[in-house]
Amino acid sequence: MNRNIVERIVAFNQGRNPELLQRKYQLMQQDPFVFFRGTCHLFYEDWPKDSPLNEAPATWNCGDLHLQNFGSYKGDNRLVYFDINDFDEGILAPCTWDITRLVTSILVGASTIGVQESEAMAICYEYLDSYTNTLAKGQARTVEKETAQGMVKEHLENLASRKRKDFLDSRTQVKNGKRRFNVDGKRFRECPKEKQEKIKDLIDKWSSKREDKSFFEVVDIAERIAGTGSLGVARYGILVEGKGSPNDNYILDLKQASPSALQPYTNLLQPKWDNEAQRIVNIEQRMQGTPPALLSEIDFAGCYFILRELQPSQDKIDLAEWNGKLSRLAKVLKTMGQITAWAQLRSTGRQGSTITDDLMAFASENPLNWRNAVLDYTRSYSQQVKEDYAALCNSNLGK
Repeated sequence: MNRNIVERIVAFNQGRNPELLQRKYQLMQQDPFVFFRGTCHLFYEDWPKDSPLNEAPATWNCGDLHLQNFGSYKGDNRLVYFDINDFDEGILAPCTWDITRLVTSILVGASTIGVQESEAMAICYEYLDSYTNTLAKGQARTVEKETAQGMVKEHLENLASRKRKDFLDSRTQVKNGKRRFNVDGKRFRECPKEKQEKIKDLIDKWSSKREDKSFFEVVDIAERIAGTGSLGVARYGILVEGKGSPNDNYILDLKQASPSALQPYTNLLQPKWDNEAQRIVNIEQRMQGTPPALLSEIDFAGCYFILRELQPSQDKIDLAEWNGKLSRLAKVLKTMGQITAWAQLRSTGRQGSTITDDLMAFASENPLNWRNAVLDYTRSYSQQVKEDYAALCNSNLGK
């Protein structure tokens, strides 16, 4: 495999907004974990075709599973859940692909969250134990405030006390009784008037058949700056009337759908999706216990986008706040292991994915074989990620 990391990164990111792409490259030089999150394509470009992990049962995968792709969100029933929350790379693949990427993220991200190597290995085992035991039971559940533990429970309880006004104030400002986005170049930047008019027409058309059409009356539109891997992809924040201005507005996220970075590397037959947005929405609906509020695919001038209620960055757990108590961190990884297994169980028997009985057998019969293969690979590849990160930092990319 060609290890000219800079060339491979540039080739993958062709066609993105140049200004935001430069920001992505700069962000990726922050630390190895951010680099890992921004280069999902490298992980699968490097994935060995002869790996025994490719023989694992086929399941629906998030595709880019790592420590920061779990978070809380409001479901379409308005209850708050903690689950996998990014399916842009979603695809049918061996169940071990998501598992291996998540475990690699623990080893790569250890220094970022202040964990020693031995501690990182301990929570890798915690994750794998939880995933294996949950999969073997064959029953899917969900995580909400009443069922959560430790840091996840604290996180969901804190969300319950968050005021909408505070959330809006962090992203908008009130002018003449109406809110407008803070277009300071941090979270949002100016959206051209012509583009705003087209997006407004799009939302008006989309909401025209809804009983709560007035809820979606557009107040303001801005280009949105968010994520790591997706920086440079067309994305917009849409401020709508909601339950009333100025303090009960809602913010929608409109993001262009791109092909999965995993597509060239799986030999499994994929469904014939009408478009990439349909793929993402369908896989998310299959893997999550309750889909997020307003999750929709939408055609915008011949390009397909995902529309959803905004999921703010605060809705992710700050794992660095484990306060030196490894048991706190271990509970979070236990929860993540359960969620991964539940997502795979929930989506069994759908368009090529294996049935529940086969997943249960995979978890119960000689699990040490595939678990050892996962750990061997992640130990090796986590070091490769750090070398690739150093190569990026020594290049002129983003400078």
